[in-house]
Amino acid sequence: MRPLIVANWKCNPSTFADAKKLFTAVDRGAKGKRATAVICPPFVFIPGLSALKKKNIKLGAQDAFFQEGPFTSQISAKMLKQFGCEYAIIGHSERRALGESDEIVNKKIKAVVSAGLCPILCIGESGQEREEGKTKEVLERQLGLGLKDISRFKIQDSKLTIAYEPIWAIGTGNACDTDRAKEANIIIRKTMTRIYGKSAANKVKIIYGGSTNPDNALGFVKEAGMNGLLSGGASLDAKKFIAILSKF
Repeated sequence: MRPLIVANWKCNPSTFADAKKLFTAVDRGAKGKRATAVICPPFVFIPGLSALKKKNIKLGAQDAFFQEGPFTSQISAKMLKQFGCEYAIIGHSERRALGESDEIVNKKIKAVVSAGLCPILCIGESGQEREEGKTKEVLERQLGLGLKDISRFKIQDSKLTIAYEPIWAIGTGNACDTDRAKEANIIIRKTMTRIYGKSAANKVKIIYGGSTNPDNALGFVKEAGMNGLLSGGASLDAKKFIAILSKF
């Protein structure tokens, strides 16, 4: 599989001018790279960035609501689609920390798939769950409930990506070691095989997120068997993000 490298800008940068500068720099730097680069900026920057000429990167969103109507502040998958978004991050731990349940994640995944976007489903255990040996239990639950009632045909057609993001590693500078990431990778692949069968499960990309940088990026792919990365802080520095892309 071609590596998938996703940039989650979160609530950054503060101005569109800075967002445009970063976006165009990454587009130039991504030229000729083997990896597929996806930029997920704040919602307010999506229309402006979508209007820019881009040859080497794709556009994604950091979230998507599951329906339209009287839902103040929400943005639907259909709205994102019309501005050129091809991907949407769903179930990020920072959203879950605000009360987003597996059931809501499931509704969002269904909406994203129906709108023709590629969902990036985030799953991962907390530090306490890791210490209690509950990583497998947490990952299986989040996958089972997050993908409930979604057929293998839709999984294949939507090009689903699973992002393993151990909560204890996000933004800490202490990335998960490759052995532990490999164990999580195996758990996810086995769980997907049990739910959807080997053929469909093998088409799902599994990527790693949590304190990624140019120094550890290749290890997660070569040693842990991941199909790519979900980058946070490093994606806000064009040189660092391009350096990650260059590893592949």
